[in-house]
Amino acid sequence: MSTGAYVFDAYGTLYDVHSVLQRCEAFFPGRGAELSKLWRAKQLEYTWQRSLMERYAPFSTVTREALAYACEALGLELTAERMEALMGEYLMLTPYPEVARALGALRGRRLAILSNGSPDLLEPLVEHSGLPLDPVLSVDPERRYKPSPAVYALAVEALGTRDITFVSSNCWDALGAKAFGFRVVWVNRAGAPLDRLGAAPDRIVRTLDEVLL
Repeated sequence: MSTGAYVFDAYGTLYDVHSVLQRCEAFFPGRGAELSKLWRAKQLEYTWQRSLMERYAPFSTVTREALAYACEALGLELTAERMEALMGEYLMLTPYPEVARALGALRGRRLAILSNGSPDLLEPLVEHSGLPLDPVLSVDPERRYKPSPAVYALAVEALGTRDITFVSSNCWDALGAKAFGFRVVWVNRAGAPLDRLGAAPDRIVRTLDEVLL
């Protein structure tokens, strides 16, 4: 699709945020999937709300607060030990099965991450997974979250080019990058309908293996 740089979203695109489910289920039998789903939903909601309110907090704080909310909403007892154990899962999320293979197929191109993740979560995660991504860019210096145009500009500044293909499994993120001016691939694993945000990705694929097809 391009000989330029490829910039990937991290959470939900390269790394499966629901790989926390096993630990959730261990703590709260029969409620793990429910907790994982609400935790992720509130995590995203808080990023958008904090950006609009101009009350930024790092993604680690947002993630912690979303977990506390989700447990309270579901009537689950979140002890300090459980909080730390569940937060620790974000340092070792599981990459999707095709990720290493897909990145290998892109060898020779510049491969980077642009993520809502704060450095204290994102850097250990990438190191633990060993994925060949550099630079690993966080929204933290901008102090606002995607899909703010100022966040996508971080990739242009860091890579020194606008010849960028942005890859995300989050439709709102893909369309935010498209509105900014990137070429965009939406990895639509769930077969979801396109969000009505006045833009469309350049390509829609089901897995990262299809990015270069």
